[in-house]
Amino acid sequence: MKQRKLGQHGPLVGAVGYGAMSLTDFYGPATDEGSLRILDECLDLGMTHIDTSNRYGSGRSETLIGTWLKRRRGATPFSIATKGGITANPDRPQNNEANYLQQELDASLTRLGVEMIDLYYVHRRDPALDIEAVTETLAGFIKAGKIKSFGFSEIAPTSLRRAHAIHPVAAVQSEYSLSTRYPELGLVQTCAELGTTLVAFSPVGRALLTDRPHTAASIAESPFLQGNPRFMEPNLSANLEVNARFRTLAADFGVSAAALAIGWLVHQGDHILPIPGTRHVAHLREVAAGGNLNLTQDDLARIDAALPVGWAHGDRYSVAQWNGPEKYC
Repeated sequence: MKQRKLGQHGPLVGAVGYGAMSLTDFYGPATDEGSLRILDECLDLGMTHIDTSNRYGSGRSETLIGTWLKRRRGATPFSIATKGGITANPDRPQNNEANYLQQELDASLTRLGVEMIDLYYVHRRDPALDIEAVTETLAGFIKAGKIKSFGFSEIAPTSLRRAHAIHPVAAVQSEYSLSTRYPELGLVQTCAELGTTLVAFSPVGRALLTDRPHTAASIAESPFLQGNPRFMEPNLSANLEVNARFRTLAADFGVSAAALAIGWLVHQGDHILPIPGTRHVAHLREVAAGGNLNLTQDDLARIDAALPVGWAHGDRYSVAQWNGPEKYC
């Protein structure tokens, strides 16, 4: 697979990483053995960046990755990212205080079974704290030898600039795809300017941009999708009708819709790193193929014509799901 650099000073990783939320039951039932097979396949496909969080399955995703690493033994073949900063306290859903992040980081290191984490994100910014102070805390973790680099998830370009003025920020994670192009209103550009990798989660639109989009039955398995505006009627039917054009275009190119969606993202800049997630090996191979597509400007124009900016019906989050991400436009 093609490779790209993770941050200004980070390692080379596969142009497509893996989003390990799917190792839990978030989008439907997942088995431990099935999840371990997915990690085997990631390595075989060259998807060498694994992106997880202490919140995915209440630590289950990290534990499974740790189990895989223990079975393999020897040097870790992946660049591993995880996150901290979200709490179970409804009165303070985000906590970026140094003591709390230290506690969460230590627990993640234990579950993963590693001495150092390659990339550690603040999962959601704490509005009670200046981002400069949080950046100093993260820089302290580097000095302590617990992490190699750090990033933030779902922050605004202005917040990134403030953090970067204190210490280089290796990555910002944000939802970015053909169905969610909000980052193009400043985040894509700021990341490129500062040498920060934009790690794009949900790069196939939570399956909207695949040949097998969610059905009512599969949506019923996920409380998140049940409450997400794009997967509620009448938006769901409208979205499926519109993106049928994209599925037809992918077939004309001779690739899967998922591969084409990933390929489009990879071509948005050398600093863009999609991290699709899946519980199925066949789908994993489809998204990995997107990392090797060579698309011309004419190809990209045809994709934009099939799914022009703003085509999706419904917001990407409900009011409740918007708790934490920074809005900036």
